[in-house]
Parts: sequence; C-alpha cells; structure tokens
Amino acid sequence: MAASLAALMRQLEETQWQPVESIMAYQYRQLVNVALHATAHSAYFRERLQTTGLRAEQLGSAPGLRSLPVMRRRDLQAAGENLFCRQLPQTHAPVGETSTSGSSGEPVVVRRTAITQLFWLATTLREHLWHQRDFRGVLAVIRANLPPGEVGRPDWGPPVSLLFSTGPAHAMSIATDVCRQAEWLAGINPDYLLTYPTNLAALLDIFGQQEMPLNRLRQIRTIGETLTPELREAASKIFNVEIADTYSSQEVGNIALQCPHSGLYHGIAESLMVEVLDETGEPCQPGQVGRVVISDLHNYATPLIRYELGDYAEVGEQCPCGRGLPTFKRIAGRLRNMVLHPDGRRHWPLVGFQHYRDIAPIRQYQLIQRSPESIEVRLVADSQLTTEQESRMAELIRESLGFPFQLQFVYFSRDIPRSLGGKFEEFACEVE
Repeated sequence: MAASLAALMRQLEETQWQPVESIMAYQYRQLVNVALHATAHSAYFRERLQTTGLRAEQLGSAPGLRSLPVMRRRDLQAAGENLFCRQLPQTHAPVGETSTSGSSGEPVVVRRTAITQLFWLATTLREHLWHQRDFRGVLAVIRANLPPGEVGRPDWGPPVSLLFSTGPAHAMSIATDVCRQAEWLAGINPDYLLTYPTNLAALLDIFGQQEMPLNRLRQIRTIGETLTPELREAASKIFNVEIADTYSSQEVGNIALQCPHSGLYHGIAESLMVEVLDETGEPCQPGQVGRVVISDLHNYATPLIRYELGDYAEVGEQCPCGRGLPTFKRIAGRLRNMVLHPDGRRHWPLVGFQHYRDIAPIRQYQLIQRSPESIEVRLVADSQLTTEQESRMAELIRESLGFPFQLQFVYFSRDIPRSLGGKFEEFACEVE
C-alpha cells in the first residue's frame, strides 16, 4: 500500500499542473473505460444507457455525457443490487460498503474498491502536503464513527503514517458534550484540529468566553458541512489561525480541496469529474451557483456516473496558483444544526440513520427539534410504520441522540418539503 500510494502521489504531483484541456481529455477517456465496464456488468447502468439510446463510448464527450439523465439518490435506492457490477478487475479488490444519508436525508449504500480507497488516501495526503503541515505536531480529531471517550494513537494514521514519521494523534466522538470537548482540547493543546463546522462553532463559543487558550494551534481542518465566512473570521479572531476546508462525501470520497494560495477549492479531477449545473441542466459559468453532479472515474463496483449529490457549489475562475484543476469559489451545501438538550448541552446530532432501513422501508427522513424535549420525526416510507416499527425507530433515535426526547412521527407521501431557499437539513433545531 505504501509503494502504491507513493507512486500515485508522484503521478498526482505531475497531473495537477497540466493544462485544463489535457486534464479533461484524460477524464473523458477514463469515463468511457468505467462506462464500458458498467455496461457489461451492471444491469441498472446497462438499462440506463439503453433507455436513453446511448452507448458507453458516447460518454467520452461533453455533449454525449450531458445526454445521459442525472441519477439521484432515489434512483440508487430503487436500483438495489442491480446497481452494482457483478464482476470487478482483480486489482480493484477487495470491495467494501459505505452507508450514507448524504445531506438529503435519503440513505443509500455504495460499494467502493481498493482503488477508490487508494485515491482517498492519496488525495488526503495531497491536502496535507499542499498546506505543508508539520507531521511532528500533535493532531486532534473530533468526528463521527468513533467510540465513546478518548482514543489515542502514537501516530496520525493512514495515509500520513504510511510514508512519514508523525507525532501523536488524539480523537473524540462528535457526540461528546461540547464543554467536555473543550476541556479535552485544552489538555491536549494540539497543533492541528479536525472537526465539523457546526462543532467548531460551538467550540469557538466556549473558548471565546473562557481562558483556555490553544497556544500551539497552527491550523483547523473542517470537513462534512458548509463552512461559512463568519466561522472563518471567528476562528481567526479567537485562535488566530486559518481554516483549511475539504469538500467530500461518503459516496465518492474527497471531492475538492482548498488551495493554500488562493482559498479556492480545487476539484480532484484525477478521480472525479464534477459538473455544476443550473436549473436547466446547463453547465454553470464562474460566479454561478448550481447543483453538484459527480462522475466517479475509478469506481468499477458502483457506476456513479452523473450522480447528483444534492449539494450546491459556486464555480470559480482559474486559480492563480497555476494548477489546471477546476475550481469552486464556495461550497453552498447544507448546514446541520446541533441537538439541544434540556440542560443546555449541545452536540452534533447522530440520529442512527444507518439502521433505519433495517427497521422499516424508509426512503427519506428529517428530524426537527421543536422544543428542548420534543422532536418531530418526518418520514417518507413505502408504507406507514406499524406501532412496533415506530417504537423501534424511537428507541434507536433516542439512543443515538443520548436523551429520551418526546418523538412525534409525521408521514409524507412523496418528498419532505424543502426550505424556501431550496435547502434540506436532516436535523434542524428550531429552539433558540
């Protein structure tokens, strides 16, 4: 793995400086390779092409690709096992599954391969190297999918530890009370902190009011949510550091990395083709905001070609750093709110979505906190849940949120309504 990572890193160091035209030509060639494989081995993708009268080779140009209708989360859900490729190139094994709600509240399952994992490692390491981080420093991580309590290790873990010697790393679950997180960080006094923007905002509120300086902190890294200019300003004011943001998703991994020179987001063109489309389906121009549509150029297990993530982004101008990678000025995604407990504690809400479909045929969900003790659970399902299913759902949600909230189930026959601005939050707290 270390040798493969080093080899790919060398390639990425060269390709990022190529002209835009050369990068796009590579993307279309690779997209055709993926499409040919998917046509042979994915029943869903083969039918998708047949329905539109296209051949895999026709996706090797902009007009041909735009002739293929966009695929949405509902399409992935409906396709089921037919979505996945029955065979895989030997060098792409093993295959793993990732379950994600994305930011739309519609859970999907995607299979990813050893090659997509390698690209995730490489692009994560690329981000470290772009920002010239000192790997000898102390890293603190606050995120989901960690066990309760504190987790420590002697190094930063992959990908950095595969090629470099590093300092120690400390991690804590995002579900931990924010006050406890702040105390923990003050004790560690890290050089680098990685967390979600909403969690960072809560931490800044605490550190801004108390004398618990993080005097060794050099940079904050944010992932998973929309990062606002106000939060950047607050971090600069309270910690005197800059934020480096990464745009990613569970389905495809890293999508765009923030440039250390301009602040623009560089799309990772070697592994993904990213389209930003207006309401008519046409490509947005610099300065315009549109829907993010992804084509994964290396996933031979799940053909995610023209897949709409549900996020919005603003197209950027060519970056003055000289890289030929495409740019986004900002990621106008969806901001998840924090759950409020009756005693005033707040934390990032883990709602147990991974297990919803184990209980009932849930197609979409949304949780709205109406008061400190009550939450409205909005569901779109193939059929209304039975009393037993509602009881199991309620138990799972309460356990995930860490409090016995009063839950009210509300059903929608089609889509759960979006906000006036077209946004959707899987958890929204209306309590001020």
